[in-house]
Amino acid sequence: MTAPGRAQHGAPARATLDKAAAENFPVAPFFVPRAWRRGLTAVYGYARLVDDIGDGDLTPGGADARLLGVEGSAADDRLTLLDALEADLARVFATTGPGPAHPLVAALRPVVRAHGLTPEPFRALIQANRQDQLVTRYETWDDLAAYCELSANPVGHLVLGLTGTLTPERVRRSDAVCTGLQIVEHLQDVAEDLGRDRIYLPAEDLKRFRVEESDLAAPTASASLRALVAYEASRAGELLAEGGPLIASVHGRLRLLLAGFVGGGRAALAAVTDAGYDVLPGPPRPTKPRLLREVGAALRGER
Repeated sequence: MTAPGRAQHGAPARATLDKAAAENFPVAPFFVPRAWRRGLTAVYGYARLVDDIGDGDLTPGGADARLLGVEGSAADDRLTLLDALEADLARVFATTGPGPAHPLVAALRPVVRAHGLTPEPFRALIQANRQDQLVTRYETWDDLAAYCELSANPVGHLVLGLTGTLTPERVRRSDAVCTGLQIVEHLQDVAEDLGRDRIYLPAEDLKRFRVEESDLAAPTASASLRALVAYEASRAGELLAEGGPLIASVHGRLRLLLAGFVGGGRAALAAVTDAGYDVLPGPPRPTKPRLLREVGAALRGER
């Protein structure tokens, strides 16, 4: 029987990890080696926790805040929680003192030690969510890409680090894939993000396509908004294509894993296209057959 305290601590972690099923790509598929699967699951759990803090999507009841040592009214302050999370992250890399308090952070410790991971990618994810609390609009595509350097690209660095395949060229290709995946997610979540008073469509592009912010709150997308989404989808597709050679640079099950990431992004883009670029009724999601087709195409090096 599980001790009551452990059950209470495990509940928020389990709820966070369960969100992996909603992602556009497989997080830790069965076919990868057990050590990779453990590492990928730990990295996903941590990244999801960071995002849930930044988005205000933590499990109700305040268990995560208490685990991080944040009590009372401060438990609703996202910046305070992110600071507490960064302090807990520091314990992962410390050689003395107590270990991390949150189970999703504690799960990183053996992974970090086994694979020699550095703190920078983990800290970047926290910084991205701090930025989300302060910046809600992006003027240019370059501004948005700089945000993706914090919010998405570090995950690719961690995957390469976990699998022992980190090289400068692979990092460059990985950054293209991860930024592309982040843009796809932003396109799927236009309405949801607006509900959080965030817009990840560059302001310069809104002006170019004559789309007003109020248009994003409509039940369905106008012709102008559809044209804008199509334009950004094309950019995301180009990034996924730029990163595609990353797949051929590795071998075995890692090749299939990376094809899953790229294929997942392409399938999500196909779902956006099939919806006529109308993303406002809800996030367009790919079917499983389409996902499998796109993964196969990515494995074959087809664009």
